[in-house]
Amino acid sequence: MESIRVDRDETIAAKGGAGTSGGSRLLLGLIATAAAISAAIYLWWQWHSTATAPEAVAVPPVASAPPTPITQPQEEVPPVQHPLDTAQAAEPLPELEDSDSTIARAITALVGDKQFGALFISEHIVRHIVATVDNLPREEVPVKMWPVRPVGSWLDTAGTGEDFAIGPKNAARYAAYVKLVKELDVQKLATSYRQLYSLFQQAYRDLGYPKGNFNDRLIVAIDDLLATPEPKESLRLVQEKVRYQFADPALERRSAGQKILLRIGVDNARVVKAKLRDFRQYVAKR
Repeated sequence: MESIRVDRDETIAAKGGAGTSGGSRLLLGLIATAAAISAAIYLWWQWHSTATAPEAVAVPPVASAPPTPITQPQEEVPPVQHPLDTAQAAEPLPELEDSDSTIARAITALVGDKQFGALFISEHIVRHIVATVDNLPREEVPVKMWPVRPVGSWLDTAGTGEDFAIGPKNAARYAAYVKLVKELDVQKLATSYRQLYSLFQQAYRDLGYPKGNFNDRLIVAIDDLLATPEPKESLRLVQEKVRYQFADPALERRSAGQKILLRIGVDNARVVKAKLRDFRQYVAKR
């Protein structure tokens, strides 16, 4: 697996590191997908840092760009494994390209202007979520796919030499985002996801899967995340030039999504996994 640069904290929802009745349903649908990818939205791993880095830094603006479509040919399209019973939204959905302002208003109504500005990138939100879901089971999730902003602090490390590892304080940096995930009402989120599904499906097909089924890919991502091991000891690191890697090659070879859960800490990962299991039962065929 390709190693990861260590120049700064990446984001709570990045590389491998979710108002009124109508508006809240749109927001909940967004967060449903985010929750289902194990905080690919809320809990992204902050991996880029150095042992001498300060504990807090200013968060620079994050440029947003629509995901680049995948150009690889699809010779055979597998049958749909997890068909989703969609639901009628309380109000007509906007076109995908016009959905950002609607979702942004819904998120702001729920979490407030400060939280929205601190957490979310307000452009191409649905497309970024879909691209992130698609990449979680792969080796990495490119920076340009992030749907949320960096948290603005550095990876906590401890020890030197063979004892160099992720520090005991690192997991606490994710507390606010774990709290958001823990408080999600999964049943309502699943209903909202069904109402919003056409937007996610369109974004997935635009990404380069003209006959693909986004919900199938979502279940693949969830199952991959649920298979993440739970280390009993601090995860040791190695540093090569300006790169950190897991010292254990078997961990380093794991998917981007599993690395996210490994880096946020076992207790945080268990919260995410529990939410994933609950969500999965509402959107998976089996």
